[in-house]
Amino acid sequence: MTALPPPSALDEIAGPVDDAAFATIRAAARPVVLRGQVADWPAVAAARTGDEGIVAYLSREPSARPVKAIAAAPSEGGRFFYTPDLTRLNFVRGSGRFEAFLKDLLSAASHPEPPAMAVQSEDLPSLLPGFVRDNRLALLPDVPAKIWIGNCIKVGTHYDAKENVACCVAGERRFTLFPPEQIVNLYPGPFELTPAGIPVSMVDPHAPDLARYPRFAEAAPHALSGTLQPGDAIYIPYGWWHAVESLAPVSMLVNYWWTPGQPEGIGSPYEALLHAMLAFRHLPPDQKEVWRGIIDYYVFETAGDPSAHLPPHAKGVIGPPSATLFAQMKAIIRDSL
Repeated sequence: MTALPPPSALDEIAGPVDDAAFATIRAAARPVVLRGQVADWPAVAAARTGDEGIVAYLSREPSARPVKAIAAAPSEGGRFFYTPDLTRLNFVRGSGRFEAFLKDLLSAASHPEPPAMAVQSEDLPSLLPGFVRDNRLALLPDVPAKIWIGNCIKVGTHYDAKENVACCVAGERRFTLFPPEQIVNLYPGPFELTPAGIPVSMVDPHAPDLARYPRFAEAAPHALSGTLQPGDAIYIPYGWWHAVESLAPVSMLVNYWWTPGQPEGIGSPYEALLHAMLAFRHLPPDQKEVWRGIIDYYVFETAGDPSAHLPPHAKGVIGPPSATLFAQMKAIIRDSL
């Protein structure tokens, strides 16, 4: 391994920020730590009394349904990832009552080498509606909350095709982020087998193997990092890569994902990526270049609106977006497959 520059510190704003300030932050399309954004949450107050305090707070109301949990052996060092041969994941999955998980989490906190364990991305309104009622993010009143809770774990560098506000409730969370264009230096893993549904970077950002992943040295100078304390939040723009470390035996995060500006009925960009690889990736180079120009013209509109020269009745699938148009396009795609 070769020494790399440490990540630069994330920008910080003393919160809570209001809607106008948040709009300015989003317009800049850069990640920002919002210190104290949810410091007034009752859950944060409970967490500040200790691990037992936040567990007792979460246990006030019976969970409304089972949850899914994951666990990895102590030998994995808290990292949810792959086995060395990439044939399977290095953790197991299970399901059960949330209360039972919380009890196990507290019990594991007293062990010197506990297994890594977590409940991740569970829908809070359907799990603990009372929590959602009492702990609200004013910036995003209509976005459903997700809960992430576990012990000292590491989530690999990944991206989300969404904007994200993540709020630290208990423990500490360290985020390390890279801008979207650094994908070329982050060595994404397989599509078919993933820890969380989309490819993750194969590089451990805190112990990179530069002999195996040399281009990561180009990504490292672009890295940004910051640690959230209870009551803090972070804004992560659409598509930014981020690794997340939980630094306490009981660590809890609540996050909010949303995709503003996407018309109703639009197709999944991720699914379109898979279709594009099926159609274009293995063409001869000269044919790829032809299709690159066609896609730039129709999809990325590098020459402006591709339907501008057509009368409204003739625009068809390149006309203005609507739920009807998207349904028509999906039907054409289904028929073609």
